[in-house]
Amino acid sequence: MYKKPVTCFIVSALLALASCKQHYELTSVSRSRILIDKRYDARPEPEAQAFLAPYKHKVDSIMSPVVGEVSAYMAAGKPESSLSNLLADILQWGGKSYGERVDFAVYNMGGIRAAFAKGRVTYGDVVDVAPFENKICFLTLTGTKVKELFQQIASTGGEGVSHGVNLVISGRRLLDCRLNGEPIDDSKTYRVATLDYLAQGNDKLEAFKSGTDVVSPQTQENNVRFIIMNYFRDQMAQGKAVSREVEGRIIVK
Repeated sequence: MYKKPVTCFIVSALLALASCKQHYELTSVSRSRILIDKRYDARPEPEAQAFLAPYKHKVDSIMSPVVGEVSAYMAAGKPESSLSNLLADILQWGGKSYGERVDFAVYNMGGIRAAFAKGRVTYGDVVDVAPFENKICFLTLTGTKVKELFQQIASTGGEGVSHGVNLVISGRRLLDCRLNGEPIDDSKTYRVATLDYLAQGNDKLEAFKSGTDVVSPQTQENNVRFIIMNYFRDQMAQGKAVSREVEGRIIVK
């Protein structure tokens, strides 16, 4: 004889909860990077340190060797930056090891995940900047497709392009494009160095999918991070600190 009052109570409670239900709508999404640095070492946990010690020794032995030096802080940013300029130039420089004569190179901003602090650059610093398993890739584009590619770069707000490329953009539209001071010739072909990831048309650079004579070595030593390290070592052997400037490769009007 007690079932009915209990049932009525449950129904009433559910109705009350339903009447209090709020409807939420997502209005925006934002994100930021959290810098993990020595501030987090202010209160070290002895147990955690003891657990990580053998692994830290192994990792440090791999990541700590110095591969070169930079003369100033270098970071990535659109439409053009010192670090994106450097990495695009390194791709073009890397072509000589493959017997490639490269007209220009493209490195995506999204693939640059850290900055170089002024001074010595270690193996680990390069891994931080280029953490992905992207390999260097070479392909040929017609002049028409190069213009299309540069328009797509304009639509993204800018990507890393090598020295000699000059783009003028406004409102994500390409106003002018030149290579070594010359207009792009529709009737010519151009050899391009980039990442295999971009050569597949990713990051909205779909013109790359029209590339021909593609050379895309997939073994480990062709990873872009190792080509970056090779460049730093080459400069270090010559007694040079690496540097790049923002020089007007991409101008926004």
